[in-house]
Amino acid sequence: MPSREKKEQYFETLEGHLAKYDNMFLVHADHVGSKLMADIRYKIRGIGDVLMGKNTMMRKCIMQFIEANPEKAGWEAVIPLLQGNVGFVFANKASVSTVRDIIVENTVPAPARAGTEANIDVYIQPGPTGCDPSQTSYFQAMNVPTKISRGQIEITSVVHAVEKGTRVTPGAADLLQKLGQCPFTFGLVIRKVYDNGSVYDAAVLDLNPDIIQAKFMNGARNVAAVSIASNYPTLASMPHNLALAVKMCCAVIGGAEADYTFEKGATALLFMKDPAAALAAAAAAGGGGAAEEKKEEEEEEEEEEEVALGGLMPGGEDDAW
Repeated sequence: MPSREKKEQYFETLEGHLAKYDNMFLVHADHVGSKLMADIRYKIRGIGDVLMGKNTMMRKCIMQFIEANPEKAGWEAVIPLLQGNVGFVFANKASVSTVRDIIVENTVPAPARAGTEANIDVYIQPGPTGCDPSQTSYFQAMNVPTKISRGQIEITSVVHAVEKGTRVTPGAADLLQKLGQCPFTFGLVIRKVYDNGSVYDAAVLDLNPDIIQAKFMNGARNVAAVSIASNYPTLASMPHNLALAVKMCCAVIGGAEADYTFEKGATALLFMKDPAAALAAAAAAGGGGAAEEKKEEEEEEEEEEEVALGGLMPGGEDDAW
């Protein structure tokens, strides 16, 4: 048990960090060695702090801090998350992304050990194993498809050795060790992010404008679909409603074989009456546009030539010289 002085010192340190920082990463620290932890502490020095400890002590310290500082009551959301081998990585508001990058980058390769929780899916790719044919029965017992090629065992298809989130079995660990593979990387794993009273998953930090825009567009499409199906017009469904109205008008005019036309449906009506004429008109329009673009390009080239000559040719503004 730590001495009373060490406990008081720890409480003082944690309370100082709680008062100083408004941003914090809750990290999982399984299989993290002291050397790796020291490297992370060194790299975030000046922009953040790492603090580990017993969950009971961290809970008690946070509760005491909140009682003394009611304006910092947002830290209470962290207390239920203190389960397992976890710790705190505090960061300044302006350096959250930098600290996160340092945490993610500082990992070490590790072999597959029996009983370890896999943080990735492990696949064994086809190819030579370097094992002699006498070990064929071993691979057969592991349900690994093989063949003999050039005096050694060769795996013929991809094998899913370990599934992410499951415990590594002794057989899978032995197989990966025999093949000389170190599939895992261990380091501090960010589980939750605390931001001035709010707690959210670390995956939120990976969001960018493109992802947000794609999600918004997907939501807008869903709203438009529901609005159209329920016959309740909204801003999201109005463009689709107008397009459907144009289609219905074209269908009615085409079905009645009338000569009436309107601007938005002129092309569709022409195609319904005379597809060949509609295609010819579209080709002519495209050709006309190409001709106009070519003419504009020629005019721009002529202007550039005149600028390059600087008006030195007779008949220009500078012919008086």
